[in-house]
Order: sequence, then C-alpha cells, then structure tokens
Amino acid sequence: MNNSSLSRRGFIRGATGVGLGLAVGGGALASGCTSISVAAGGDGGDLLDRLRASGTVRMGFANERPFGFINAEGNLTGEAPEIGKAVFQRLGVDSFEPKLADFSSLIPGLKAGLFDVIAAGMYITPDRCAEIEFTNPDYNAPAALLLRQGNPLGLSDLDTIVKQQARIGVLTGSVEQGYAADLGIPAGRTVVFPDQSSGIDGVRAGRADCLMLTRLSLVSALGERPGAGLEIGETFIPTVNGEEQYGAGGFGFRKGETGIVDAFNNELAAMKDSGEVLKLVKPFGFSQDEMTDLTAQQLCTGTAG
Repeated sequence: MNNSSLSRRGFIRGATGVGLGLAVGGGALASGCTSISVAAGGDGGDLLDRLRASGTVRMGFANERPFGFINAEGNLTGEAPEIGKAVFQRLGVDSFEPKLADFSSLIPGLKAGLFDVIAAGMYITPDRCAEIEFTNPDYNAPAALLLRQGNPLGLSDLDTIVKQQARIGVLTGSVEQGYAADLGIPAGRTVVFPDQSSGIDGVRAGRADCLMLTRLSLVSALGERPGAGLEIGETFIPTVNGEEQYGAGGFGFRKGETGIVDAFNNELAAMKDSGEVLKLVKPFGFSQDEMTDLTAQQLCTGTAG
C-alpha cells in the first residue's frame, strides 16, 4: 500500500458519516481533536450508553493488513474493523470513526481516551491484559517468517534465528519484539520497524534477514508486492522459555470497562455460532483453521494450550 492511501480524504470516506479525528504516534494530533473524555472506572456500562447516544464508535487501528487497514478506495476495512462494525451495530452503534496509530501507540492512545476501542487484531498477552481489558479472541493465527527468495540462511523459526545469529525484523511494540528480547537476541540483531510496509522493505533491502509476523499478515502484504524477490516460510507456533505462544487476537477497551466487554463477547459468540464471523473474515484470507474457542481469561493467565 502506498502513502496516498492514507490521505485525509481517504479517512473521511472511510468513516460512516464522521470525519478524521487524529493520528497517534509519529506525528501530532490532527486539529479538531481538542477534548478527551475517559470513563473513570465503573463496569463499563456508561461507555456503551455514551456510544449508543452518540451513534459513533472511534476505532483505533495500525494500518496492518489483513487486520485493520485503509484500502485503495480510502475505506477502513480488515478483519478487526469488519467484525467490530458488525458487533457494534448489534449493540446499537451504527457509525464508526477510524483513528490511525503506530502499533506501539495503540494502548497508550486507548488509555488516554483518544479512541474507544482497539480494532487492530491485537494479540492478547498477560502483559497487555495488565494494562487494558480484552474481549474474547476472534481469531488464532500461527507465525511465519518473511525471507529473501531461496532462504539463504535456512531460517524457519525462532530457534534457527538464534542459531544462525540472524537479524530478525519485528514491528515496534509487537509480541515478536518481546519474543526476541526474551530469547536474548541482542538489540543489534533485532531490527525494529514502525509498520508492516517498512518491515517488508527492510528485508528486501537486506537490513534484516527476516520479518516475523503472522502468516495471514505476510500473505496479505506480499500480495501487494508481486515480484518482490521474497518468500514466506512455513508456519510455526513460537516457543519462548519452553512455553508455546498462541497468537490469538481480540478487541481492547480501557480498564474497568467490563460491561461493554461482556456485551461485546455475547454478540461475538452469537456471530461465531452462526458462522457470521467466518463469513466476514474470509475475504481477508482467514479460514476455519484460524477460528478459535480460546477465551481472554486463558490468554491473560497464560493457561491456553
């Protein structure tokens, strides 16, 4: 995706009757976002009441295919926004407003009240659960490595990256960055990129030996780069300190907003049972294999598996 897809006009078309409010991380807030209202504690019911009253939910996303991105027509789409739109409509909130952020700025932006929900396919981890409330996950996706054509270093997973002393590319604030740190991969061999597109460019230019993301993310992104001289390795479940790391993602709300989380989970469960979730995400490369019955509690407490 080129930068022209992120024009102000594109965002205005992407919102349902609502203009662009802000971008977080890497730039100043857009003019017009001058006040922030954050619910103070409580069970989250007040947030849902306010969203129903306003008719609009502000969705934070990081422009990563296929999870949440602006398409060529300038519309916010992807796995998380499409599920989010459907759930919120069932909850009586019919419009949405896209809020772009660097991935590492999503949680700080949410906590600061710059948007109402993180709709970016964010992995649910114990560390993140300590900062925000998560809904139950709507997908589970194994990891893969983006490699130069022919895979000259023979990389296939984290173990081979460590053994080969290869340079791993990761996105800033991502779980993959945490995996690299936990495995003792030194900073000099951990190449941090601000977004998906720059990570792909980094591998292509030889600044990193691989880029670690979900297979879904890499397949979607590489589809926009025909003839790039890159390939995607086999999928794997990362193992850190002897524990398998399950990549299941959900929607994030501020701490204390448990009422809206419960309401969201109820609607999400009904949509999973009816097959609506799978129907919504199939266009983005998801299949039945990525559907999951894991819960946020299992992922937050590290008891999944």
